[in-house]
Amino acid sequence: MNPILHHQQLLTRRHFFGRTATGIGTSALASLLNPMLFAADSKNSQKIPRGGVRPGALDKLHFAPKAKRVIYLVMSGGPSHIDLFDYKPKLKEYNGTELPASIRMGQRVTGMTSGQKSFPCAASIFKFDQHGKSGAWVSELLPHIGSVADEIAIVKTLNTEAINHDPAITFLQTGSQQPGRPSLGAWLDYGLGSENNNLPSFIVMISQGSGNKTDQPIFSRLWGAGFLPSTHQGVRFRAGENPVLYLSNPPGIDGPARREMLDGVGQLNALAEQSFGDPEIATRIAQYEMAYRMQTSVPELTDLAGESKETLELYGIREDGVDGGFARNCLLARKMAERGVRFIQLMHRGWDQHSSLPGQIRGQCSDVDRPSAALIKDLKDRGLLDETLVIWGGEFGRTVYSQGALTKTDYGRDHHGRCFTLWMAGGGIKPGITYGETDDYCYNIARDPVHVHDFQATALHCLGIDHTRLVYRFQGRDFRLTDVHGKVVQGLLG
Repeated sequence: MNPILHHQQLLTRRHFFGRTATGIGTSALASLLNPMLFAADSKNSQKIPRGGVRPGALDKLHFAPKAKRVIYLVMSGGPSHIDLFDYKPKLKEYNGTELPASIRMGQRVTGMTSGQKSFPCAASIFKFDQHGKSGAWVSELLPHIGSVADEIAIVKTLNTEAINHDPAITFLQTGSQQPGRPSLGAWLDYGLGSENNNLPSFIVMISQGSGNKTDQPIFSRLWGAGFLPSTHQGVRFRAGENPVLYLSNPPGIDGPARREMLDGVGQLNALAEQSFGDPEIATRIAQYEMAYRMQTSVPELTDLAGESKETLELYGIREDGVDGGFARNCLLARKMAERGVRFIQLMHRGWDQHSSLPGQIRGQCSDVDRPSAALIKDLKDRGLLDETLVIWGGEFGRTVYSQGALTKTDYGRDHHGRCFTLWMAGGGIKPGITYGETDDYCYNIARDPVHVHDFQATALHCLGIDHTRLVYRFQGRDFRLTDVHGKVVQGLLG
């Protein structure tokens, strides 16, 4: 058979349009590998952020941003707002008494306390003091965070429908209790793009706390891209000599050899992309190239040798580098902010204190108190705080009633989503305020509720994004971080 004639017979109308459509993918691939390629075009040139690197999906921001980046300190497990920020002196009078039905109002409880015959109120055994000109009440467990009270906004009325850890933290990170949605960092990377060509735009670091050593696991989907292209997912940095898995060259492979290998793999992937038009192939090529550049940028980033002794002491990092992880991660977060990393997420485990809370929470607060405050002070001293949104908090709070036996020195607390505390600082947030009020039992909201979707809408607002207009069409529907809910909390904005 004549091969040319055979080829013409196979070239159907559907096949023709399928092949020609890959030209769009080739252009997209070229823009990934060389973001300046289309800079002559006015529309694209407006989208290219500082440094001339990867633009985002938004042609322009919806209004002038106050923040350029986010550092999110995720206190995984649910810190007790009652023992840290929500000071209620009347609780001393209620200590040991049954939680009134008029306060509980039939709220469902977890399986861990549903069988309890009694729900005795447990007042915090820790002292509270007022700090700064704002007079914010902060527990004796967090003296360093108290020292920056005039720089932060303490939100006492965050609330969620989720009652267990996985749906609650998934809700906070993705706007849905069901897995599969993009995380906040992925949404920002999708909308705003990258400011650094040699580091990921979305970086995650995890540390283990001194509190509950058997705390619930942290899943990688909490920094995943969901249905967004996978190029927007977070990259986890680990402790040790190899912060990123498989970044270092294996034995016997040097830089030039790796470059030659990547060029060959890139050519094969480019052929596959032309044949199938799958955008994930273009993502794969871009990620390989990023990994190659990170071989130089990551060792320089994670090396703390250039930091002064005063800076290390500020964060509580010993000269031998031993710090429990969170302090080092906070310092690395500042270095990442200086290098234009868009979204930095530090996750600290150990806050799920169903029993032995007084003992566990002391160590947990010791882990995070000094480094969290140091991050605020360091960013401010370097002129970065005004353009960096810092967030500190967990997925829910803890119950006022004791889980298990209540004694003078010991108690536990179950999950509580009706009200809990989170604080924010920096880009666009009004400093030195306490927002919202709970009842005398720290159980229900008395004034100014802030739903999870409201918090997310407010965070996006600080970055110049209207949360109702950052959307992505998937399976015939326009999705957004806040779903069909959320309103910006104007009282938190500076």
